[in-house]
Amino acid sequence: MTMAHTHQAPYPRPKRRGRRRPRGTLWLPIALFAAGVIAAGSWVAYILWPRWPAADLTVDAPSLPITVNGVNFNIPPAAIRNKVQRKPGTQERVDLVFLWPSLTPPDPAVKPGPAASSHAIDRIFVTVSAYGNTLPPLERFNTIYPRYLDSSLSTTPDGLTLRPFRKGTPYQGEDIIYDDRNPGRFMVRCTQDAATGTTIGMCLFERRIEQADLTARFPRAWLSDWSTVSERLETLIRQLRGSHR
Repeated sequence: MTMAHTHQAPYPRPKRRGRRRPRGTLWLPIALFAAGVIAAGSWVAYILWPRWPAADLTVDAPSLPITVNGVNFNIPPAAIRNKVQRKPGTQERVDLVFLWPSLTPPDPAVKPGPAASSHAIDRIFVTVSAYGNTLPPLERFNTIYPRYLDSSLSTTPDGLTLRPFRKGTPYQGEDIIYDDRNPGRFMVRCTQDAATGTTIGMCLFERRIEQADLTARFPRAWLSDWSTVSERLETLIRQLRGSHR
């Protein structure tokens, strides 16, 4: 007897299900991106949103404590030439102007007219800034200036020593004028008056105050009474330093 073989279909294998990512993982980068967009939008809105400007300091306010390169100064607001600098705290430089010889701040409502001569100028301009890589004035006088000075030497009618700089040097057209007895106390570098009288000679007085440099600019004609100029400059420095002397 022949046995019939019946072909039985194999049982279907169960399909393997792939691992599904947790839904929370898919939303994570989307949430981070959205948070970044919101943060950027908030920052732009903050920058562009109109705000009332802070009230300006009045020029008759008390002296401002201002620090330049770690050196403290007390400066009257009315003497500060640039409005943006009329604030207390640390600043890179401060540009000032004072009436001469009173050393009081000028009235901002009164604008100076054109000066017909150097004697008509009644203001001295002062800058306080970090000294950077420059040498102190007296060290410059002893080591840098001699390379550019002319060999001639003369004495001014008011008793100062004058040495002109040579032509073709960085200081061409200028003179170094100083008190031979004490150059460190009074020494200025001055441009020369034009022969036509159209250009007024100006002098630069420099003083190193710790880590800051004070530079005063005034007409060369004032040197006819240079001892008074020297005394008033020392007074001005004491005023600016205040209790920090």
